[in-house]
Amino acid sequence: MQSLGLFGIYKEAYKAIFSCRKIFSQIILALILPLCIIYLAHLKIDDLMFKRISFTHLKISQTPNGSPDLRKLYQQVSSEWTLYFLFQAAYYAFVLVFSLLSTSAVVYNVACMYADRDMTFKKVMHVVPRVWKRLMVTLLCTFVACFAYFMVFGLVLCAWILTVWNTKAGLPVLIIIFILYVTGSLYLTMVWQLASVVSVLEKTYGFKAVMKSKNLVKGNMWVASFIVLQFTIFIMAVLFLFNAYVVYLHVGWLVRLGIALLSVLLLLVIVLFGLVIQTIMYFVCKSYHHENIEKTILSEHLEEIYLGEYKSI
Repeated sequence: MQSLGLFGIYKEAYKAIFSCRKIFSQIILALILPLCIIYLAHLKIDDLMFKRISFTHLKISQTPNGSPDLRKLYQQVSSEWTLYFLFQAAYYAFVLVFSLLSTSAVVYNVACMYADRDMTFKKVMHVVPRVWKRLMVTLLCTFVACFAYFMVFGLVLCAWILTVWNTKAGLPVLIIIFILYVTGSLYLTMVWQLASVVSVLEKTYGFKAVMKSKNLVKGNMWVASFIVLQFTIFIMAVLFLFNAYVVYLHVGWLVRLGIALLSVLLLLVIVLFGLVIQTIMYFVCKSYHHENIEKTILSEHLEEIYLGEYKSI
């Protein structure tokens, strides 16, 4: 694992998926496919709901004060906003749960493959409830770190506005700030992805998993950064395609259906390969730091997780 480079990691991910294609197919149908469908469908539904709210606001602006229809319009727009926020809450809850379940299932299955453990979809789904809470805590800790990072970025932008934004140095300084911001965002994403694997495969979660991930990624920074950047670009390309032809452009329904199905398929492949690659990246980083990843020890730990004999939350 230590000798695997970028293309070696991709090749290993391809081999892992096709050697366990039956279980991965079941994980896709049960967890990843619903996640991708709701993720993309949210973009279209959100656009339709917001257009309806905007139209109601337009009618309010065109209705004279004191008109009997004005009160009805205010009640209507209030109901529409309530429905909109309820929809957003349900969407984020759904995405959060299915993201955690998908990550747990894929990471555990890849680890079992490396430990030469026979696995079935039923066994994988038996393990998922035991580890997703640990992933939730790690995700919340990562969110805190990201929030602090964005606050610092906001303060830097405020300082830029108050000092050099209207000078000759304004644009070059802004470009440098933007480059540093993107670099930091990629690093946080990289650490979070590795921390997710740590939370499943080790007896560590939360900020400890984040710090463990931060130490593991040292020495493989460029490879991990390129992988994160590449998958980010892939996801942005799929979202651009879906938004352009399904959400905004007025094209035939057959074209929209075809683009929608293609977008779901592409996003599904990206998510699956991304989860498998981040698990393989964990083993590569462990091997690079000469940490013990013997099959026997890994298999015993996976058995502890399956039997519920390790410390949970």
